[in-house]
Amino acid sequence: MAYTTINKPNTQMNTVLWTGDGSNPRSITGVGFQPDFTWLKRRSVDAYHFLTDSVRGVTETIYSNINLAEQTQSLGLTAFGTDGFTVGSNADVNGNTQTFVGWNWKAGGTASSNTDGSITTNASVNTTAGFSIVTFTGTGANATIGHGLGVKPDAVFFKRLDTTGGWASYHSVLGATKYMRLDTNSGEQTASDEFQNTEPTSSVISIGTDGAVNGTSMVAYCFAEKQGYSKFESYVGNGSTDGPFIFTGFKPAFVLIKKSNTSGTDWQLTDNKRDLHNVCTHRLLPNDSIAEQTDSLDLDILSNGFKIRKSSTTSNASGATYIYLAFAENPLVGTNNVPATAR
Repeated sequence: MAYTTINKPNTQMNTVLWTGDGSNPRSITGVGFQPDFTWLKRRSVDAYHFLTDSVRGVTETIYSNINLAEQTQSLGLTAFGTDGFTVGSNADVNGNTQTFVGWNWKAGGTASSNTDGSITTNASVNTTAGFSIVTFTGTGANATIGHGLGVKPDAVFFKRLDTTGGWASYHSVLGATKYMRLDTNSGEQTASDEFQNTEPTSSVISIGTDGAVNGTSMVAYCFAEKQGYSKFESYVGNGSTDGPFIFTGFKPAFVLIKKSNTSGTDWQLTDNKRDLHNVCTHRLLPNDSIAEQTDSLDLDILSNGFKIRKSSTTSNASGATYIYLAFAENPLVGTNNVPATAR
């Protein structure tokens, strides 16, 4: 695990909510920094997830819930600002009277060339928070790509941009012999053509011949765990309403959960803005365009982790393994003036 001195995690990752008004342009503020990666979702009705980053460029959108190629959305997210971003009148990001959520991460601003791997990448890197956005042109042959983090990444999400293709993800708990698809409800799958059965290093990620990780035009979102700010681990369900407690070492602001050992279970995403009090019930499904749900995912956000409060296959089937990604609202210790208290 890498260490960090982030005392205010919301300067690196933050969530904002808004109600659409259908205008163009519409400034969304309150993020607290200029984001490099923004993930938007309409909550009130079914809609695609819009994912935009500063390396590929504003208006260039990919979708977590479907395997479409990158599309230009001229009225989607149109600019990044010092305290947020600007959206247009597209109904999926600013539909009148509709409710929305935006999850935001800070990378390193303008990308630069990285020649650490056999394929040169273009990378925007935030080593403090352990996050980089990497674009590259794949070859279809076994290769390595530089990620710029300086430490081994714990989670990586790949998406091909030039044509249809599913999301391929690496998670350190599963290891480099396995992968998962962000855009489907499938469980872990074993294949050597994703990551060559080779763990990432502090400088490069090994990619195989599959077009999902080594297509003509690619983006990869890379995350390295930072103590007190992020945690990428797993837990085992107990099938009880008194579910497992998962220690993260911080008060979570964002939790993404996926049952890994079997297929048929959606990804589950909750955060500290859509649920202000425990028990947290509001969930969105990264692999589905469905509107916000209030069933199947009950958890408490605590000062040092989260606790599952429901017996459900989506988050707490007895004996099932769940991987998760969590980011902090407040660390347990540090110089932050806001204490990490339970709620």
